[in-house]
Amino acid sequence: MKDKKQQRLIKTAHKLPSKPGIYLFKNQTGKTIYIGKARSIKERVKSYFSSPSDPRIHTLLNETHNIDFIVTDSEREALILENNFIRQHQPKYNLRLKDDKSYPYIKVTVQDKYPAILLCRRTESDNARYFGPFTPSSAARKTINLISRQFGIRSCKEDIPGRRKRPCLQYDINQCSAPCMRMINESDYNDDVNSALLFLEGKTEKLKNKLKTRMTEASQKHDFEKAKRLRDLVLSLDQIRIKPKLISVKAEDKDIFGFFRKQDTAALYVFLMRKGKVIESSSWTISAKKTSDKKILHNQIMDFYSNRNDTPDKILVPFEPAKKDQLLKKLSRTGKESPVLHVPKRGNNKKIVDLAVRNAEMNLLRKTIKPNPLKELQQLFNLKSLPRSIEGIDISNTGGKESVGSVVVFKNGKPSKKDYRKFKIKTVTGPDDIHSIQEIVLRRYKRSAESEIPLPELILIDGGKGQLHAAQKALKDINLQPGVSVVSIAKKQEIIFTDPIKDGIKLDRTSAALKLLQHIRDEAHRFAISYHRKRRKDKSFESFLDGIPGIGPKRKSALLEKYGNIKDILQAPVNEIANLIGKKAARNLKSFLQKK
Repeated sequence: MKDKKQQRLIKTAHKLPSKPGIYLFKNQTGKTIYIGKARSIKERVKSYFSSPSDPRIHTLLNETHNIDFIVTDSEREALILENNFIRQHQPKYNLRLKDDKSYPYIKVTVQDKYPAILLCRRTESDNARYFGPFTPSSAARKTINLISRQFGIRSCKEDIPGRRKRPCLQYDINQCSAPCMRMINESDYNDDVNSALLFLEGKTEKLKNKLKTRMTEASQKHDFEKAKRLRDLVLSLDQIRIKPKLISVKAEDKDIFGFFRKQDTAALYVFLMRKGKVIESSSWTISAKKTSDKKILHNQIMDFYSNRNDTPDKILVPFEPAKKDQLLKKLSRTGKESPVLHVPKRGNNKKIVDLAVRNAEMNLLRKTIKPNPLKELQQLFNLKSLPRSIEGIDISNTGGKESVGSVVVFKNGKPSKKDYRKFKIKTVTGPDDIHSIQEIVLRRYKRSAESEIPLPELILIDGGKGQLHAAQKALKDINLQPGVSVVSIAKKQEIIFTDPIKDGIKLDRTSAALKLLQHIRDEAHRFAISYHRKRRKDKSFESFLDGIPGIGPKRKSALLEKYGNIKDILQAPVNEIANLIGKKAARNLKSFLQKK
């Protein structure tokens, strides 16, 4: 019998796309713990649940809380993306690809007088030309051998002119034209280099046709060894022309946005390329009612970079957002020029934008089933039942003065305003949120501990670890801990603190559970602030009425309740005020206010 979490993961697996790409297993805190590649993401992930007897898979699935994916156009691209993501995220269950090695490139040292063709693992700013990366690695070595054989380009780092007395073995086996021994002049050698560059760039349709003709001729003459070499050259040419979109030899920093809309919902997807490699991605959906696509894109780009300090040199988008100049001005970085915002029409940039659009579409279609935030909270905090009743607590004061607290109640994910409660802080002096939280929790839930008044399934505290521990201590003092679940949410990073997870949980910003917790937190804050402002206003009004003849505590309280401010009293008829506090006191009050 599969547990509920595994059943949920199996359902997730069945909703994944049957496309090539990578899949990411994530734990309860949102950290990626395993990354894999697949020709069909759906079929590959489903296979994990068909072999539960494997202890390694059993351990992985036990720790997995969610499964994410990124679609690519080919298995080869998935292989490259897997490599990039594993090096970036260092997942604990990936044993391979964590080292600093990477897929190889072909380097042509065009800055030299007699360029060489070499194999390398990294690109550098040395004016050389780079091609790749190549998967598998043997494809790069094979291509270098073919180019050396067909074009005579050297594959060594020999100095020219060198100290050799005769050409090396590579010349003898027709793998090099031996420029080091002046066996070829500089002009002819560079013509061969240019032909090789055309080959590597894939601009070689004419060359390909010639090679096929020569291959046929060789075959007819029964020179099968030569025909095989020419065939390999044609096959390598086809492979080189398939340029990977998710990696760039220019080592550039750029972000690639995808956008997809379905009725009143829009989905955005972004690839983050750093130093020429896509190392991260992000996706989210938003409501798009009565808003144009261009305006949504403008707002979402602004929102995306509002909490980031790594704005790239270039931003690729599927279409131009609204108020482009204003957007670029706001995205300008200190001491640097504004990033370039570009809508690509062709080439690899266009292809990678299309890929981002396709991922946005698939993420939106996957989320068409409305998520249940209560179910998500139950799974997140291991609650015995759905948290149909959640209470949020917050504190508000100004420099420790007029300190108040609020308790808001949400039933079935909706605010129940008739059950809201407000508190004056009585036992705490000064700006001490932690002890104020303790007082509110004690006063709110002490009656529940002493009687049969139902308790909420979840209590949410606005704050960090300190506020959480204060609430837990208060509940323990009245014998309600660990029976009642209590968590806190820190506003800046939106980290949720709960025992026993020490570092907290950071949910995806599209999470329905996170949005509900934010709503409860914001409502508790709003209710506390409004009560605090009223207290300050009443205090100010009360102090203003001090010293007026005939206005004692009872009459002051009546005026506060009826009018609330000086302006309303000034506009009120004397007879109306007299009915409240008496004729003489009313005349004294009006006279005092008019003099003021």
